[in-house]
Amino acid sequence: MSRFFIRIAFAMITALMAQSAAASSKQTEAASGTAITPESQACIACHAIYTPGIVKDWQSSRHAHFTPAMSLKLPDLERRMSAPTVPERYAKFAVGCYECHSQNPDAHKDNFKHNGYRINVLVTPNDCKTCHEKEVAQYAHTKKANAIKILLENPVYHALVKSTVGSKTVENGKITVMNATNSTLNDTCLGCHGTKIEVNGMKKITTRLGDMSVPNLTNWPNNGVGRENPDGSFGSCASCHPRHSFSIEVARKPYTCAQCHLEPDVPAYNVYKESKHGNLYESLYHEFNFKAVPWKVGTDFKTPTCAGCHNSLLTTPDGAVIAERTHDFGSRLWVRIFGLPYSHPQPKSGDTTIIRNRDGLPLPTTFTGEPASEYLIDKREQEKRQGIMKGVCTSCHTTAMVESHFEKLDSTNRETDAMVLAATKLMSEAWDKKLEDKSNPFDETIEKLWIKQWLFYANSVRYASAMTGAPDYAAFKNGWWELSDTLTKMRDAIDFKAFLKAGESATAK
Repeated sequence: MSRFFIRIAFAMITALMAQSAAASSKQTEAASGTAITPESQACIACHAIYTPGIVKDWQSSRHAHFTPAMSLKLPDLERRMSAPTVPERYAKFAVGCYECHSQNPDAHKDNFKHNGYRINVLVTPNDCKTCHEKEVAQYAHTKKANAIKILLENPVYHALVKSTVGSKTVENGKITVMNATNSTLNDTCLGCHGTKIEVNGMKKITTRLGDMSVPNLTNWPNNGVGRENPDGSFGSCASCHPRHSFSIEVARKPYTCAQCHLEPDVPAYNVYKESKHGNLYESLYHEFNFKAVPWKVGTDFKTPTCAGCHNSLLTTPDGAVIAERTHDFGSRLWVRIFGLPYSHPQPKSGDTTIIRNRDGLPLPTTFTGEPASEYLIDKREQEKRQGIMKGVCTSCHTTAMVESHFEKLDSTNRETDAMVLAATKLMSEAWDKKLEDKSNPFDETIEKLWIKQWLFYANSVRYASAMTGAPDYAAFKNGWWELSDTLTKMRDAIDFKAFLKAGESATAK
């Protein structure tokens, strides 16, 4: 008898879900005039009940209200999909659940049978490429797409991570660095850089519909910019465009970039908030049209955000192009102010693990500041990129003001590089006198002061200079005060260690 009632209950739930699916589909279709594929309607049937937030997000998205065929009819500047064509079976339908989660199933190790369909757990850049071909191609060559590789396969950066992240223990009076667990790394460095998501068989989960088997994903969830996906692709579009709304508005607001670009090492968002641009944004953002494509300077927005300077399609109010849309976030940058340890021309390739400086290290400069020019963009390319950025600036500012700003930034880079070089000379002195162990340049007192000099303080001053004024970050908040103070601390630490060493030598005699 109990089985009979279970079957009745299941039939009732199924009927209710079908009604919910029809209602949700009709609601979306009525609002947008777009049709939804039967497969996506089946997805909505369950998810409208069990994960309604996802469905509501999607219903608010452009994907739910605009078909690829409709997009292809738009003028070039208004079009948001770059693929010249899409598979015919998708062209006249809204881009729904199934259209994204069923792409390239044979490449997806996270693909599994789900309610009669083959579904991928993750949607990757290689899937988005079906419609956003150009954007994915641009992104694939960036430092962001290579972020996990840069961090874990560059032995110098990996040593810094290992020395910084994870637990430590004290044995025989010495601090011993333990290997960071995946959990620790995923919550820290790889939270931004991206994890390697792998499939470790299947696992059972309990839902309100009962038990079901799903792929057992390691190092998940993660939305890091260089995430390695189960289909072999790198990156997560959801880093900037949140699933399932895929909002261009969210991507254009500085809070999105603030997920990773924060003090002390990459203080872009903190500097932006303190700058005049940030002040204007906080005061006037409610007047902006964040959804407009193209983004018209002075009409749709009145002060730049991160996206406005670095990658959005910008035009004048009458439609003249100021800067093309790009998902290569370094394409408007001529200098890399994130010093490693010095400012330097942008690398030619986003895969910076291929760089070798004169000392044979995978770094863009030597410890004394000599650039690995073979791997960095040349003067002509620097001028080209700087010209694009100046074009963005002069859409609001006079040429004289813009030129003065860029001259000031050049001067700041030279001066902060000089302060880093001074610290490096002190660091070299400590190594030469055997006061610090050079085998790991990131784990002892003087070395940590040296790291702060270039990773925190020099970067802070450079970002403050580049982003049109954040005087506290240039002066006392991780700025020039700390640059000077660190040199004093390093000098004192070297002298004190030398004194102790001399005393130990005298005692031994």
